[in-house]
Amino acid sequence: LDACCGVYSEFKGAVSQPVGIERLVPIQPMGLPEDQLGDFIYEPNQTALLNSLLPMYVEVEIYRALLESVASEHGARMTAMDSATTNASDLIDRLTLQYNRARQAAITKELMEIIGGAEALKG
Repeated sequence: LDACCGVYSEFKGAVSQPVGIERLVPIQPMGLPEDQLGDFIYEPNQTALLNSLLPMYVEVEIYRALLESVASEHGARMTAMDSATTNASDLIDRLTLQYNRARQAAITKELMEIIGGAEALKG
């Protein structure tokens, strides 16, 4: 099978970037029914027209694949950064709670020592 295919990341959304495989050449005919083909006159002729349009078609398809890949990368980065921000916020909350508990325990210990010393002086 002689064909040229492009493999790229399709952009479906910020969290979905499936792999896309698209056959570039040879191009599959659309398969229109005979009554829809019509009787057209091509200028300069069909061969010259296809020779000028096919390179442009391949170039546009490659450019589209590159744009989708870049959009997919940005979407993946955005999702990763959102996840990292959420994880950092959770970590900050846990560490703040741990710090406040340790500080409260130290204050309670100092108060107990002061009260114990005051009781010892009384007695």
